[in-house]
Amino acid sequence: MLDLNNPSTESFVKEGSTETFMADVVEESKTTPLLAYFTASWCGPCKTMGPIIESAVNKTRGKIKLVRLDVDANQNIAAQLRIQSIPTVYVFMDGQPVDGFTGAKTAAEIEKFLAEIVKKSGGTTVEEILEEANELLASGGVAEASQIFATVLQDYPENPIAYAGLISCHIFSDNLDQAEAMLQAVPPAIANSREINGVRSNIELKRQAKASGPTHQLAEQVRNNPDDLQGRFDLAIALYSNDQVQEGIDELLEIFRRDQEWNDGAAKEQLLKIFSSLKPEDPIALKGRRKLSSLIFS
Repeated sequence: MLDLNNPSTESFVKEGSTETFMADVVEESKTTPLLAYFTASWCGPCKTMGPIIESAVNKTRGKIKLVRLDVDANQNIAAQLRIQSIPTVYVFMDGQPVDGFTGAKTAAEIEKFLAEIVKKSGGTTVEEILEEANELLASGGVAEASQIFATVLQDYPENPIAYAGLISCHIFSDNLDQAEAMLQAVPPAIANSREINGVRSNIELKRQAKASGPTHQLAEQVRNNPDDLQGRFDLAIALYSNDQVQEGIDELLEIFRRDQEWNDGAAKEQLLKIFSSLKPEDPIALKGRRKLSSLIFS
């Protein structure tokens, strides 16, 4: 579990030397995965990658540590490890080098590389932390989930899962204005991600539901007049907002079955919004998509 009390400003990077290599790298790696990062003051790519990899290591909050080694000042160690070009990174675990890479990498590549190290060492990855937060949210633990999402965003401000999760906490709390305000502030890099599009659709659906009327009245209206497609549409939105997602989808599918072009294809458009608000692997979304496809091609 992520240590929410451990400030992300704490550094897990230190300067190493030939004299301290055994203690700082080999021995330390027996308890914590460690990166031996070989660099030099004259190395252009090192100047670019150095701050990136150090920041990424610090974001792991101690799950990985880094020792920086200048090849000019530590030629013996560089020779023993056969460093031929820089930047070079060696991963040490249990006192042994187990992985590594040579050459500059992007922030995304480094974060993916570190996530694999955390996973191999039995630690909890950011993806697993976010999965736990989403499970908490689904079970009603809004405050706990919100804290986890917010903490992840401190280190990964462009993580679409964390951003969408925090917005979902506001939606779950029926604070649509706050959810919409946060949606407007989404970083451009993730504004069109699947996760952000999902919460955007969810907000729109919740707004519509507030104007649609009480579910029981709408259901009675549709029972009395099954051909009232607008009433059925309003009922579908209300059902969805009441967490009766399958029932809402069924009503929209019935509208589409009766008249695919009703209200400029509103039933299909609304179904696609609902599918977008659900996870791609959600059984309800998968079943609904299959039924919609069947109606389209029947």
